[in-house]
Amino acid sequence: MKLTESSQKVADSSSVSNSPKLSATVRNSENFRCGWATNDLSISYHDAEWGVPVRDDRKLFEFLILEGAQAGLSWDTILRKRENYRVAFDDFDAEKIALYNEKKFSELLTNEGIVRNRLKIASAVSNAKSYLKIADEFGSFDSYIWSFVDGKPIKNAWQSLSEVPAKTSVSDAMSKGLKRRGFNFVGSTIMYAFMQATGMVNDHLVSCFRYRQISGRVL
Repeated sequence: MKLTESSQKVADSSSVSNSPKLSATVRNSENFRCGWATNDLSISYHDAEWGVPVRDDRKLFEFLILEGAQAGLSWDTILRKRENYRVAFDDFDAEKIALYNEKKFSELLTNEGIVRNRLKIASAVSNAKSYLKIADEFGSFDSYIWSFVDGKPIKNAWQSLSEVPAKTSVSDAMSKGLKRRGFNFVGSTIMYAFMQATGMVNDHLVSCFRYRQISGRVL
């Protein structure tokens, strides 16, 4: 279950951005929303979750696992499998996941409801152990991960989709910091998608109705 150095390089070298693909803002009823929200599942996720600041440790760990699982795949694929992940990974309880044995690992490899990738499953287990160490050292994982943005969301103001980056200097630093602490599948593009999903950065286009709603949130 241990990831090799070459395996990590493969994971981090993926040129596929882990954030939902932004293609345009589209009109739905009286609202404009980011164009990657094109079906009921992604629209619900966009309107209720994407970009909302998350400070709950278990929720942060959930997104860490899901973003790593998404590498090289579409975000819609992960959204469809999200409930299956909750069941398979004990509702993202890091303490339980860190204790998974070979039997449990084998069960996950045969679970058709999740991404059956050996490296990604092994990563979830090893990352749970590293996550718990950080939570113990800093009092919470939230305290550590939000320190990369000084504890408050970065508010962008993208006018066009071509401006939205796949990674930034902040996600670079976050990726390096997590790797030093033993994490896998935490390349810079993965971590920028994590930042977008957990509201560490507001990357809704200014023309999207969620932009101002999220910008007005107070932590």
